[in-house]
Formats: sequence, structure tokens, C-alpha cells
Amino acid sequence: MKKKILWVLFGFFSIIIGLYPLKYLLINGKVGILNGKPEWLLSSVIWYISFYIHITFGGVALLIGWLQFSPKLRYKNIKAHRIIGKVYVASALFSSFSGFYIALFADEGFWASLGFSCLSIIWFCTTLMAYLTIIKQQVIKHQVLMIYSYAACFAAVTLRIWLPVLILVIGNYGMAYIVVAWLSWLPNLLVAYLLTKKLLK
Repeated sequence: MKKKILWVLFGFFSIIIGLYPLKYLLINGKVGILNGKPEWLLSSVIWYISFYIHITFGGVALLIGWLQFSPKLRYKNIKAHRIIGKVYVASALFSSFSGFYIALFADEGFWASLGFSCLSIIWFCTTLMAYLTIIKQQVIKHQVLMIYSYAACFAAVTLRIWLPVLILVIGNYGMAYIVVAWLSWLPNLLVAYLLTKKLLK
């Protein structure tokens, strides 16, 4: 029962936050985090394109990636698993690559920028390595790396959970944002480590 509840919550948050980029794609003008960005940054074509690549492909990766954790899909419908996997890999690589660029301009300066940059690098590298290992038919390594990849991807969810909590606790948005730049993904990787210990035994 507990596993089913966690699975439902896992899927629910993945879908809800995966659809979140629609807010930016369907509404004209400044919405969400764009409201807090300076005009000089919003006028940058490279940043603007990178931002929309990041949120669009990141949304797709989050939206479909959780399905790959279903044993039924992996073993009973391998064709669907492979198709979803290829779409996830492509989306994750595009989103993490563009995410690295926009992380350089993150709010609150160096430490927030460093946190999100590290996240982008980890997401890109684990995803690429996961793809290369399955080409070589190294299934266990592929599964381990994909768990780490989606743990990085899921930072989009944990960020939105942690940030309001941190604002309440710290009482300062700027400091809370710096902390969440790290807290949004470091615990996720710890969970990934605990999950993959069984696979590596």
C-alpha cells in the first residue's frame, strides 16, 4: 500500500510539474520567473532561446521519464520502453545543455549559479552515459545511470517543494534561493544512491 501511494505521488508530481512549462508557452508576456529578470537579460536572444529549450524539453523529460520506472512497461512492452527512453534522452540532453547556459545567469549570484550549473552537468553526463551503456547492452549500468539521471531531472519538482519551505524558515528569498540551488538535487542523488545499491550488489 505504501509503495502504491509513493508511486501515485511520484507520477502526480512528475506530470504536474512536467506540464508547468505550458504556463510560459501559452501566456504572452512576462510570467513566472521572467518577471524578476532584468531587461538586458530578457533582450538576449541566446538566453531567451535557451530558456525555452530548457523548460520545454525539461518538461517533456519530467513528464515521461517516470514511466520508465514501471516494471510492467520495461518487461511487457519493451518497444514502448525504448521509444520513451529515446525521447527522454534527447529531451534531457537538450534541457540540461541549455540549462547550463541559463544557470550562468541565475538569480542571487555565484553560489546559486554554481549549484544549478553542477546540476546541469550531472544531468547531462548521467543521461549520456546511460544511453551509451545501453548501446553496449550493459543493462545494470544503464539502469543505475538512468536512476541518477531522473533524480537530477526530478530537481524541478523538489525545487518547488523546498523553496516555499525555505522562504518560511529563513525568511529571506535570496538566501532561500541560494540554498535551494543545491538542496533541490543533492538529496535526490542520495536517494538515487540508496536505490541503486541493490542493483549493484
